[in-house]
Amino acid sequence: MSESLGRAISGYLDGPFVAGEPLLVRGGFWTNHLAAVCRVDPEWFGEDGGDADAILDELMGPDAWPTLRVPFGGGHAVLIVYRNLDGDSGLDYLLTHPGWARAEILASIDGDRHGPGLDWRRLVRIADTPDPAAPGVHAPAERLLLLLPALVGEEASAERLAEALAAIGAPAGDTEATAEWLLRGRFGVEGVLDATAESPLSGGGDERGGRLDPFWRLNLTAAQYGALVAELG
Repeated sequence: MSESLGRAISGYLDGPFVAGEPLLVRGGFWTNHLAAVCRVDPEWFGEDGGDADAILDELMGPDAWPTLRVPFGGGHAVLIVYRNLDGDSGLDYLLTHPGWARAEILASIDGDRHGPGLDWRRLVRIADTPDPAAPGVHAPAERLLLLLPALVGEEASAERLAEALAAIGAPAGDTEATAEWLLRGRFGVEGVLDATAESPLSGGGDERGGRLDPFWRLNLTAAQYGALVAELG
């Protein structure tokens, strides 16, 4: 049985959270996880359809909500929660820090897509800066693929994604095509939060590529926001 992480994440739902990291080595995990990005085939990841079906009970069962931890600099972490509520299941990405009053929704995927998500630059930054002292997933390739469903925007590197796919056992001759499909076939590519208003924290917002930084809409103090942005480069 996976390690229990308790029943409460501040500012989020109460649920039977369990450590999901052991599932990464199970056949069929990547097929199911990356199905949140677009339509996929188990063979693309070197997996078997039977294994992908078999692991569903553990990923989607109501008695345990697999939670994968992606820790990065400054004590921050992304928690990826399989929200297995009866009639309201989904995949939630939570930004957390021990000094924050509550977890912040980074992305929520349940048919519709909500939250600011991660642009490619920030996604890669988190993937490449694990906190080795914190529990969770530390391999950059696995971290990048775990975060991929939260990707927003058009900018991304198929080459870097193909390298990550190769690292988790995808067939060598197919990684480039699979990477292209995962980026081209995404169910949603735009962030949801309105980025047209001025930021109350920075007097006009953090402009990147002509758009204001959507992270200022998170429920953070100016100091918390500044520390988060500093870690994201």
